[in-house]
Amino acid sequence: MAYPSAMTSLLHNPHLRLLNALRSNAKPIMTFLGLPSFRTAQIVAQTGVDGIIIDCEHGHISDDSMHSSTAAIASLGISPLVRLRMTHSDLVKRALDAGAHGIVVPQINTAEEAKAVVQCSKFPPQGSRGQGSAFPAITHGIDIPTYLKTANQTLITCLQIESKEGVQKVDEICAVDGVDMLFIGPNDLALSVLGYVPAKGDEPEFVDAIDRIVAAARKHGKWVGRLSNDGEASKEHLKVFDTVAMSYDIRGLQNWYVSELKVARS
Repeated sequence: MAYPSAMTSLLHNPHLRLLNALRSNAKPIMTFLGLPSFRTAQIVAQTGVDGIIIDCEHGHISDDSMHSSTAAIASLGISPLVRLRMTHSDLVKRALDAGAHGIVVPQINTAEEAKAVVQCSKFPPQGSRGQGSAFPAITHGIDIPTYLKTANQTLITCLQIESKEGVQKVDEICAVDGVDMLFIGPNDLALSVLGYVPAKGDEPEFVDAIDRIVAAARKHGKWVGRLSNDGEASKEHLKVFDTVAMSYDIRGLQNWYVSELKVARS
């Protein structure tokens, strides 16, 4: 049985900035948050980004920090997403119960793995997600009964394709009902396809892998995004992709100091 998804549903919630921008093809821009500070989350949320991916895979983010950052970001009208460190159902539950507007799940290589993520991220009858948290209704700006009725159709389920196997099976992954978006991690993809990072960007194997991911997303009516290093790269990538995650809070902080120190010492 096919269910309405975040991409196909007509349900509208003005608090879901990223989802609404994707639906209107507004080319939203996100970024990654790796520092465990709700103050950092607030500061980044005030920059004009549409969504912030709280990085529980590679960032210095604990469960407490994830909860605090999710609330801080949503309170400023920006969409918090949580990148999990793996596909385990407990991690999906914690992120969604904290109030994330969506999840980003790394290293998805098969349709079976995609189905498992969807299963634990959706309330019955579509999935097996349990109910018990008051927090997600707050970050969605609605009451709990409304959240329970609408969550399956408004939460973004985003899967990362970043390996040879994932690329080979991307069509099957995209065909899974309940998958809303694919996201390309170019560094892990380059490591898997080329054996080194960073990719130069013009390697035939690397270009072909990205093209296959985008083509599968378009074929099955899914959104597709990727990491972009800076504004110029983001502008170029948005000609092809529905959204990008522009760099990282940690990299932004480092780059500012490196740049300004060069000026100060010149």
